[in-house]
Amino acid sequence: MEFRKIFDTIPEQFDKYRPRYSRELFDYLIEYAKLGTEKTVLEIGPGTGQATDPILGTGCDYNAIELGEHLCAKMVEKYGRFSNFHIVNDDFITHDFGEQRFDLIYSAATIQWIPEDVAFSKTFSLLKPGGVLAMMLTKADYKAPNEELYQQIQKLYDRYFKPDIPYIHGRFKYDNAPNYGFVDFKRYDFRGRREMDPDEYVSFCGTHCDHIVIPEPYRTPFFEGLKNTVAENGGKVVFEDTYVLYLTKKPMN
Repeated sequence: MEFRKIFDTIPEQFDKYRPRYSRELFDYLIEYAKLGTEKTVLEIGPGTGQATDPILGTGCDYNAIELGEHLCAKMVEKYGRFSNFHIVNDDFITHDFGEQRFDLIYSAATIQWIPEDVAFSKTFSLLKPGGVLAMMLTKADYKAPNEELYQQIQKLYDRYFKPDIPYIHGRFKYDNAPNYGFVDFKRYDFRGRREMDPDEYVSFCGTHCDHIVIPEPYRTPFFEGLKNTVAENGGKVVFEDTYVLYLTKKPMN
């Protein structure tokens, strides 16, 4: 199974434990893209809506394309009652959008699963002149708040972290957008903080694609070890989050 399809096996857990983004980030994005009822938006790979509510709430014509069947069903369950909500269960790489064009295309930790040439060339073609491409992701640091806990957790990874499927996904080069015709490329950082108890931390770790495919006999001692290690070291994991927002535009001409 492709890693980008593995998330579809855990829709409820994914919905509950995947990180959201800061209100400040969305306020900035909404103002930058001048979102409102007259704008048309496409979200690539919304998962279960980790970055959906603030954009949908602008009243824009919200469209999404989600690869996972179960993730898509969860999106319909959560947002299907909104008249401005539209979603397609399909692969962005191969989907034919016809004559649809968008004022904003955005992704939250999704676009990096698409080959760079497809991601940038297709979003460029789907944007209206002057349209915005926004790409966001979370960089989580739990080492700085408690280095001793971090080091003990790393020992568990060294011993038990043996996924069935090797993670060979390349690092997506966000700053290559100008090579595909985009202009005004910028990066903005916003701060956040999360705290998790032992059970929450284990459940969160279980939403990582390469953690989902850890087989026995490694899986049980790995996750039990995570829970016990956190419980024995203050009973919580603190994440100092950086929410990264990359913005770039399609030229007017």
